[in-house]
Amino acid sequence: MKKLVILISILTFVAVFGYGGALAANPNKIKVGILLPLTGTFAAVAETQKEGALLAVDVVNKRGGLSMPWGKVTVEGVVADDEAKLDVGVRRYRYMVDEGVKGVGGQTWAPLSFAINAVVLKEPMPYFPVCVMAKEAFMKGKLAPSTFATAFSPWTVGYMAGSAAIKELGKKRIFFLARADSWGWDMRDGATAAAKALGAEIVGYDEVSLGTSDYTTVLQKVRAAKPDVFISAQFGGDAVALLKQAHQMGLNKEMTIFNAFITNVVAKGIPPEALAGVYSMHYFYYDLENFPDKEVAKSAKDFTGLYRAKYNKPPDAYATIAYVAYMEMFRGFEAAKSFDPVKVSAALMANKGEFNSVKGPARWREDHAAVYKYAAFLVKGKGPGEQKHEWDLFNVVGYQGGDSVMPDLKSLGY
Repeated sequence: MKKLVILISILTFVAVFGYGGALAANPNKIKVGILLPLTGTFAAVAETQKEGALLAVDVVNKRGGLSMPWGKVTVEGVVADDEAKLDVGVRRYRYMVDEGVKGVGGQTWAPLSFAINAVVLKEPMPYFPVCVMAKEAFMKGKLAPSTFATAFSPWTVGYMAGSAAIKELGKKRIFFLARADSWGWDMRDGATAAAKALGAEIVGYDEVSLGTSDYTTVLQKVRAAKPDVFISAQFGGDAVALLKQAHQMGLNKEMTIFNAFITNVVAKGIPPEALAGVYSMHYFYYDLENFPDKEVAKSAKDFTGLYRAKYNKPPDAYATIAYVAYMEMFRGFEAAKSFDPVKVSAALMANKGEFNSVKGPARWREDHAAVYKYAAFLVKGKGPGEQKHEWDLFNVVGYQGGDSVMPDLKSLGY
């Protein structure tokens, strides 16, 4: 009798805890982490990234949740502030993992994304950085197998700016102003590669540190070099200060001004008279009404409608990067039929890594960087008489994309 009681107890224990384990493995709700610098220097951009991530969560939940083998699974986005600090960001990432998130996305500051990727390399987790990571981060052996980056490196930004200036605008003499860090140096290397490949010349070069406020000396050097295009790597407040001063000095009357990478939030800080005629590459611009690819134009319009309905404004570039990232994370879960990082990674790389985004067809490369047919749109700034409302900032006049704008895989060790 005593043996029978023990046996029943064992069977009961196995049944209860086995059932609990099954529930844990097959949840009807999951959490995903949204980790961004919501305070500090990058807060304005981070806010748009948060909006894009939460919109992706909404889209999935409005269709009933993720379609998993055991049924529908709803998603909760858990938001935290990484403060753009290495120690804070890694600590809060680990806290999210301890809280049971099934995937994490975020970062505006590239060094922090690199640090979190290093953690993911040792402790696999579906990780989707939503910033422009340094080229070094994509090197074989450095990028975690479960890290997927929906934005490219600054090298690609520089290559696209150089290529667009040469091929689309017919420019041959380039002055390039870098930022004195991996953002600027990678961009410089990309622009230099484009010039070499397409028969243009870098006739002048300089670099300045992040946070530079007075560009007078640099701009005098640009004028003396007599380029036909001035390409700058400055971003955010630096870009605003530089473009204002370039306009005040009248450089726009002597050469084409090309700010390599821009967002609507940045462009809104530039007076319309200084923005007029300035070219730039834009990861995503919401108004593609006159774009030749009507399918992409419709996709962009639909996405913009969703975003406007939730936030009462059009989506900016970094919001779109985040939206694409989280939609790919969710697609990975569904395709893998699992939240296991190894299975999710394999599912995303299946079928040649191809996927559709709100800005057209794309695919995941071997280095887990996304290759887009329309990697970025060439935009031209609108002046005072052209802007019809506060977000009417650019005309889309071209695009860059495909394998040609990406660093060669061999150069990354593949």
